[in-house]
Amino acid sequence: MSAALQHKDPATRTDALSALMAVGELPDRHLDAVPASPTPTPTTANARRVQRLTVVIPARNESMNLPALLAELQPVLAAAKLPFHEIVVVDDGSTDDTPAIAQQQGARVVRHAESLGNGAAVKRGIREAKGDWILLLDGDGQHPPHELAAMLTMAERYDMVVGSRGGRGGALHRNFANQVYNRLASYVSGRTIPDLTSGFRLVRADVVKDLVWLLPNTFSYPTTITMSMLRGGWAVGFHPFQVRQRKGKSHVRLLADGSRFFLIILRIATMFAPLRVFLPASLVTGAFGFAWYLHTWWTEGRLTNMAVLLMTQAGLLFALGLIAEQIAALRFQNLSRDQGKGA
Repeated sequence: MSAALQHKDPATRTDALSALMAVGELPDRHLDAVPASPTPTPTTANARRVQRLTVVIPARNESMNLPALLAELQPVLAAAKLPFHEIVVVDDGSTDDTPAIAQQQGARVVRHAESLGNGAAVKRGIREAKGDWILLLDGDGQHPPHELAAMLTMAERYDMVVGSRGGRGGALHRNFANQVYNRLASYVSGRTIPDLTSGFRLVRADVVKDLVWLLPNTFSYPTTITMSMLRGGWAVGFHPFQVRQRKGKSHVRLLADGSRFFLIILRIATMFAPLRVFLPASLVTGAFGFAWYLHTWWTEGRLTNMAVLLMTQAGLLFALGLIAEQIAALRFQNLSRDQGKGA
């Protein structure tokens, strides 16, 4: 091979060697010695997971809190430098200037003619969202928008990022109730849940839109979203933040909403993890039946109807749990699919 050919760049040398082969002046083996041209590496600087974001704010009579919240939120969204973002304020039958304030601040307003509930407003906002990710935060100003930056970072690894209050920031009785709910939900899901009822969360739109039909119209929608996603096998992360005090009166009613939260956890447990409920009930009932059998056999030398009834009931509870577990698996066979969006 000539010295001139050795000094050519790799691509030119390949072409030249091929030409020499065509006229029979160079054997095929010399092509193996030609170094391949480097393959260009794709740029990954803009390959962030969250590209299109919709902020959904349910609001009812929040004219005292909404102006400051929207004024604080807009520069945070601008700093995130997302290709697309929007703010959707769902007015849940307000009787004050809440919708007018939202429009003046540049938000898209969706109105309910009458109050349907906080959960209904969130469901409406989820359906109206145009983004691939949805940020849910309350209109009372308790959720600081500046936490969005950290939540966007966590969204690179999780399908939902929940702003966790850690049982702090609210009234004493509400903090205690939340701790009870967190512990019960952690047992049902098999995963430690530091904050079950937080309404501050960043979630994939395609996933949560599949779950809208499960959400109640009340304040307990965060419970359902969290439990549903954990059951469905999606990655859920928790970001701690310091909740702020709201202006005005809260719409949460301690007794009515608290009892509703408890019933919803039980409903979610039997719907998504039924063996977590039926198996302990079966074991306890069977243990009572066996203990009663030992007692009556030791004292009376016979097997009583009560012992038979308890042990039969234990077997029925276990069978019901198995059937319910199969139904739960069928319910989630489509919801837990990975559609590849936002991944």
